Amino acid sequence: MTTNTTISSNFIENIINEDLKNNKNNKRVHTRFPPEPNGYLHIGHAKSICLNFGIARDYKGLCNLRFDDTNPSKEEVEYVESIQEDVKWLGFDWDDRMFYASDYFEQLYECAVQLIQSEKAYVCDLNPQEMREYRGTLTEPGKNSPYRSRSVAENLELFAGMRAGKFADGSRVLRAKIDMASPNVNMRDPILYRIMRAEHHRTGNTWCIYPMYDFAHPISDALEGITHSICTLEFEDHRPLYDWLISSLEMENRPQQIEFARLNVTNLVMSKRKLRMLVEEGLVDGWDDPRMPTISGLRRRGYTPEAIRDFCERIGVAKSNSTVDIAMLEHCIREDLNSKALRAMAVLRPLKVIITNYPEGQVEQLETENNPEQPDLGNRCIPFSREIYIEQDDFMEIPIKKFFRLAPGQEVRLKNAYFIKCEEVIKDPNTGEVIELRCTYDPETKSGTGTATRKVKGTLHWVSAAQAVKAEVRLFDYLLKEEDTEQEEKDFKDAINPNSMEKLTACMLEPSLLQATPDQRYQFIRNGYFCLDTKDSTTELPVFNRIVGLRDSWAKAQKA
Repeated sequence: MTTNTTISSNFIENIINEDLKNNKNNKRVHTRFPPEPNGYLHIGHAKSICLNFGIARDYKGLCNLRFDDTNPSKEEVEYVESIQEDVKWLGFDWDDRMFYASDYFEQLYECAVQLIQSEKAYVCDLNPQEMREYRGTLTEPGKNSPYRSRSVAENLELFAGMRAGKFADGSRVLRAKIDMASPNVNMRDPILYRIMRAEHHRTGNTWCIYPMYDFAHPISDALEGITHSICTLEFEDHRPLYDWLISSLEMENRPQQIEFARLNVTNLVMSKRKLRMLVEEGLVDGWDDPRMPTISGLRRRGYTPEAIRDFCERIGVAKSNSTVDIAMLEHCIREDLNSKALRAMAVLRPLKVIITNYPEGQVEQLETENNPEQPDLGNRCIPFSREIYIEQDDFMEIPIKKFFRLAPGQEVRLKNAYFIKCEEVIKDPNTGEVIELRCTYDPETKSGTGTATRKVKGTLHWVSAAQAVKAEVRLFDYLLKEEDTEQEEKDFKDAINPNSMEKLTACMLEPSLLQATPDQRYQFIRNGYFCLDTKDSTTELPVFNRIVGLRDSWAKAQKA
């Protein structure tokens, strides 16, 4: 097995390189991605996916997908299916190595029996309140449970009774017998099994006891031949228990747990529990709401797997927690889309313009490039006629200083078309609102002919009125107003941005966008990057989501 020396080195790769050098694990590299199927994956999980599957790829090893389905009260098949879709969409594959912790329920039970037989586990009758009192604090040791001295025979009988359903939920647990005076509270006789009558999505009602994650995880790793069990930093204090179980059970394969810093991004909710709260309380439109940081939400919004993988690569792997500016994530999607996205003209807040000296009934086809960054993407034709739409913001009746767009008596260029001059402003007689502009055009200024004898400072995008496609466009702001996402529930809800989505229902788009497909991204000139919404768009009313605006604050900050 050889290492890939072209990849950037981080502390995890340094550990793996040293293991390979010392012929540890017979020079195997085998990782796993072990999500709990109790919700949809988010951008933080994308970092773990890219890390685990990426390491397996770079070291020519293997990576398993294993569902940690040990808590049936919160798990659903919907989540299992969504996780598989997300991993594949990001560009990774587990081949034939998709497993479930429930695959090992019988083996896990036998491991628990083995611990009882070696006097390393016991059945405890303390209720949750009593267990907390016996556990001690960070500064004071715990004290032994009065049930800790039960005999092996009694423990085996009680544990078998737990499995047989003889006892009420929560009345008894199986605990490891380690050290109640340990400075690490995770080693103070942690719970290994609890009684829970809940139907499991795979095993049904076969079991009424379920293993705890800290028990199932290391054993599952060992059974699958995992060499490097990579997890986030909050499991660092759990590593002694991980190693204790592997050693106590004398597992043939001994994986090594390695912790890295989880991903925190400003203005994003990075807690699956809080994301579930948003969904269940109807504060968002499901797990795939384009404002959500879930992978399915980012996919629906128009993010590409390439951009997310690039983001995960750029942020790197660290040992200490930190927070990444969301502007960096947005920079990655802009960089990816700049060369991929087809250009198109879309007027989001239309203002009608009548070009009074353009022939009535005439429609001219003007050629323009699909992407100036990629000439191979070719050109397209856009119709031009007497009546067009421009953006409301591109007109000002009393222009401020350095306003180079359209104003009474002021001339601008229509992109890929002609110069026009505003001659007359039509207003609603009741409200005084500007509802129409009357302009003239100069036929000698057609774009690309080089016949214009003067220059103008402003260039506007536009859409021909007769051929325009009416659409709904959704503009998104951050779901959280505050950058800090680590808040309590009350503060967390207070930080939700009530203006995180704006729906514009009377947008006018160039006719080529009738052929838009969900997998194609577009740059609406001067408005940002957009894609067709996969859920709400119809042939009668296409719906486009803004992926990201054009302004790149992160790139600007890097140059400063």
